[in-house]
Amino acid sequence: MPAYDATHFNPPAPLARVTLRNPSTGVSVSDVVLLVDSGADVTLLPRQSVEGLGISLATGRGYEIAGFDGNKSFVPAVDLDMLFLKRLFKGQYLVIDEERGILGRDVLNHLALLLDGRRLRWDEHTP
Repeated sequence: MPAYDATHFNPPAPLARVTLRNPSTGVSVSDVVLLVDSGADVTLLPRQSVEGLGISLATGRGYEIAGFDGNKSFVPAVDLDMLFLKRLFKGQYLVIDEERGILGRDVLNHLALLLDGRRLRWDEHTP
């Protein structure tokens, strides 16, 4: 069961590790750390991990995003494959200049996760 991170987040926050794959070449990057954030509309990926796939960040292709604090920024978008919990998610993701990304509802809404805050762990819920 994956753990929460109490070192970088107060209160502790659930993190996921995913694999990103370039759909054209098959090149992949494993253990990409994403904050599990059910309040985020979309998934945001760390630029360093995406660049490791050899995918160019096309200029002019992106979106304006707003954070919870109201600050807005323009971020590039890329098409790639993400493997998480033995599932393949193909799609368009946004790229940010952060060490960790954010796993948003565009992916989370396809899953049932049990967040166990008392034990600082989470797991996939299977009925």
